[in-house]
Amino acid sequence: MTYVKKTENQSARFSGSSYQDLLDREARPVPASLRATADVSLGSEPLPIEGYLSPEWHELEKRRLWPRVWQSLCRESEISKAGDYYVQDIAATSVLVLRTERGEIRAYPNACLHRGRELKSGPEQGYGHANDLTCPFHGFRWNLDGSFDGMPCSWDFGHIDPQQFSLPSLRVDTWGGWVFVNIDGTAPPLPDYLGVMVDHFKRWSPEKTYKALHIKKVLRCNWKLAHEAFIESFHTAATHPQLLPYTGDANSQYDCFSDYISRTITPMGVVSPHSSATTQEQSVHQWLTVYGVAEEGELPDVPEGMSAREYLGDMNIARFSQMYGQDLSELATHSEVLDAILYSVFPNFAPWAGFRPNVTYRFLPWDDRHDMCTMEIMLMMRYPESQERPLDAPVMFVPADQTLRDTPGIEPGLARVFDQDFHNLPLVQKGLRSLRSGAIQLANYQEVRIRHFHHILSQYLNSDEDTV
Repeated sequence: MTYVKKTENQSARFSGSSYQDLLDREARPVPASLRATADVSLGSEPLPIEGYLSPEWHELEKRRLWPRVWQSLCRESEISKAGDYYVQDIAATSVLVLRTERGEIRAYPNACLHRGRELKSGPEQGYGHANDLTCPFHGFRWNLDGSFDGMPCSWDFGHIDPQQFSLPSLRVDTWGGWVFVNIDGTAPPLPDYLGVMVDHFKRWSPEKTYKALHIKKVLRCNWKLAHEAFIESFHTAATHPQLLPYTGDANSQYDCFSDYISRTITPMGVVSPHSSATTQEQSVHQWLTVYGVAEEGELPDVPEGMSAREYLGDMNIARFSQMYGQDLSELATHSEVLDAILYSVFPNFAPWAGFRPNVTYRFLPWDDRHDMCTMEIMLMMRYPESQERPLDAPVMFVPADQTLRDTPGIEPGLARVFDQDFHNLPLVQKGLRSLRSGAIQLANYQEVRIRHFHHILSQYLNSDEDTV
């Protein structure tokens, strides 16, 4: 596939000012990462619905997709001490990652080599601590480094060589404070897989953040449907009308940098082209209300000649400088403290970027089902370097029939936005079964990342060999 820089003619696809036009108005130097643009043309053919509805497709993904790609599991800080472990189910495969006595991060298939019982449990919570890996079924025992440490009645297992009975190690690497695992060892090196993200994120130092919130929400839809709802802003006008006074949804920029990395940047502090006339004061007030910074009441006093984007950008630079104990006034652009800058790492990991508190998403099949999934929402926060790193928040598990609005500890404005998305997704899963054409239609530009995602997915699923 060829990825090319956008041309001037392509700017006609934007409604009003493009994102790059907004960058031209920044008062501070704009980082090269935000100026970078990359396009891909994949035609306009309908997309078959089989991949969302077919159990056979799900089985194919288990053999040809999930073992071959890099998967984020947890934060390095969540397994900081020897014996700390985390369990993640990736479709049908349970993976155990831990810290050894030597400080190494190791990962293993989460299965006893005797009769296959999971060594550690935790698909909902995930975390734990152990001095060794002892199977609760029969007591077979391994050290944290994977070496075999014995079993009851060893006299009955003369056919087992203890020196050859170590747990099989999986490939592990880290980036930005995240631990990644590749199950079958065939993926490119992680830095190559992440491509431009490595340089782009250096400025924002994701490794210097902690997890302030971690929601794991079960959804009644295929994991791809959930993921696709968050790689386009086209749905904002119909699904999130409360955002239109300050969200340039149709001004979004979509980039496909490589097979594995794509990005959406949706500008904030600008009125949506889908919205009726809104004053700068109304735009600011709606942003403050949705984000819980202000309550219903009088409109803010926006200085004459100042745009809502400038007002909110300056406000956030001041707020975040105080929160982080770092002066951002000469460093951060308004885009980096306002806009939704969402990268995706194929197939299911999506970190936001910039100097604002950022969310990271992860999408996975739930309970080895093709028609249910989990979406994880992790809020990554900076903290003053003079302070000790705060503890990462535990996983907050939210069942399929529970809304975020009814989940304690979640900011109401945030809960409303996600609940609006979550209301759509089961109805999409159900509606696809009634689609007589057997295919869906995609916008050429605003949904290009969905088409790009399926193009890469098809390359994996059409390969000749299965990973067992």
